[in-house]
Amino acid sequence: MSPARHHRAWRLLLDDLDHAASQIERILTSPVESGTEAARERDIALWPYLTAWAEHGYITGDLADQHRLPAAPSPSADKQREWTVRAQDARRRGDLEPFESWYDAEGRLITLAYLIEDDASTVLALAGDLDSPRWQVLGQYDNEYAAGQASPPPVPPGVLRPDSSRYHPRVPTAEVTLQERIGDVVEARHSGDVADVLLTVTQDAGYAPGPLARMGELISTAAEFAEALETRQGHRTATRLRVIARQLALLNGELHEAGEELSAAVGVLPPHRAPRPRFLTTPAPPALTTTPPLTGPAPYGRTATARRR
Repeated sequence: MSPARHHRAWRLLLDDLDHAASQIERILTSPVESGTEAARERDIALWPYLTAWAEHGYITGDLADQHRLPAAPSPSADKQREWTVRAQDARRRGDLEPFESWYDAEGRLITLAYLIEDDASTVLALAGDLDSPRWQVLGQYDNEYAAGQASPPPVPPGVLRPDSSRYHPRVPTAEVTLQERIGDVVEARHSGDVADVLLTVTQDAGYAPGPLARMGELISTAAEFAEALETRQGHRTATRLRVIARQLALLNGELHEAGEELSAAVGVLPPHRAPRPRFLTTPAPPALTTTPPLTGPAPYGRTATARRR
């Protein structure tokens, strides 16, 4: 693969997984009787290494998928320029609708989008940030599947916080639901996941109103209480609380719009935001081998499985 800023982090993760596998094998070489104190201690010792594989093991399959050949040849440079001009014009008109994105091994942002022209649509594969002036069309396809198979394969998305883990115990708080939502954002990889959280917490009607709507109800009830005191200070406080409730309602609407923007962005975290390894801090030196590297298409019977997106 061409050099990219996230490759060193991947190498370190793979070395970390290799270290975890070695520790798992070491711990399991001494069988113990189930249900005993020794078995419990063994399980405690295994846990960090098993969770490292459960959380980061996906990277091995994703990297193996990088070696698949594209399903169709790339169009000529002239064709790419022609489609790029058409796509950029459509973007300005609002007739380009992105629906999926990922990063490739070189660190390029790849986006699939519908190009709407004359009440008909076609699928384009794009490279680059669509909100910047420098992006281009890689190819034009009849459907989403063909576009995905012909485009550069995706690499694992990055993480928001390198030290975060779904296996870390969450600190109990008074607002458990909101704490869980924060955890959902920390563990999110795609903008649609964060959009779902924002749209959920800003829901102001229905069976399950969001936390901001409940807070607005709390403030309004407190204002009603202050007004019922029938004092000047109570009236002043009630007025202040009603102003806060209105401001909160405006904030709720702004957050809801932000969630809709994230939903339409079809964004994904860049792969250089790699998880921090659990155990190692530097890559292991490359192993010595006399076997020449495998180049070209995979031999018969060693085809890679396409990664589900």
